[in-house]
Amino acid sequence: MGRADRIEVEAPYGLITLTKRTQQVSGPDQSGLLAGDDGKYDGAVAWRFRAQRPGQLEQHSDPRCVVVSSGMDLPLVALADAAVDTFGGLHVWVNNAGGSPLRSPLSELDEESWDACLRLNLTAVWMASVIAAKRMTDGGSIINISSPAGDRGVPGSGHYAAAKAGVNSLTKTLSLELAPAVRVNGISPGYVPTEVMMTALDTDVEALETMAQKRIPLKRLGTPDDMGSTAVYLASDAGSWMTGQTLIVAGGS
Repeated sequence: MGRADRIEVEAPYGLITLTKRTQQVSGPDQSGLLAGDDGKYDGAVAWRFRAQRPGQLEQHSDPRCVVVSSGMDLPLVALADAAVDTFGGLHVWVNNAGGSPLRSPLSELDEESWDACLRLNLTAVWMASVIAAKRMTDGGSIINISSPAGDRGVPGSGHYAAAKAGVNSLTKTLSLELAPAVRVNGISPGYVPTEVMMTALDTDVEALETMAQKRIPLKRLGTPDDMGSTAVYLASDAGSWMTGQTLIVAGGS
């Protein structure tokens, strides 16, 4: 995402403002202002950084935006350098790529599937964070999208849980190594009825909403915008004394 003179997002206690920041959002399909994937939070995160609606992102062409395909073939160095060369700097980087549709007990999981899951969910986060941090010459904020799976045992998805546990540890270690210039935090989303989550849980929105009434104190499912707003908070001056933390955004569950 490109440099903007002023970005304001409405918050309960005034405005959270990002002034002259260059943002880069990486995710399953695309990166930047036009990032959007109905399976995760890219569109909402990008929208909150731009203070625009997700639907407008798909139709809006902005020359300040860098859009690329993601995955381990993503030219991360070239992407980061392009942001610096085009916009004069890099200040916020969101690692949002991840997921694992495969469900299997660890005892039956093959090595190739294990490696692929960790490469996407953990190795890519490490690589991208290091590349971004080296270009945040006047400070910045790195935000890693994690998962509650990283804090507990998850039968059938132990490979994914292990990767996300690694992301949480990576967040803490990078926050110490990169301080004070670069802050590193994470977001651990609760139940958000995205395509990725519903596929992984083999469920539908109606079943999730019923579950929310019973198990989530705030009595509703999360939305991608809940995650986007949290990302903006972590990137803004409102979160300037926060680093090494992974915020659980899950309605109290």
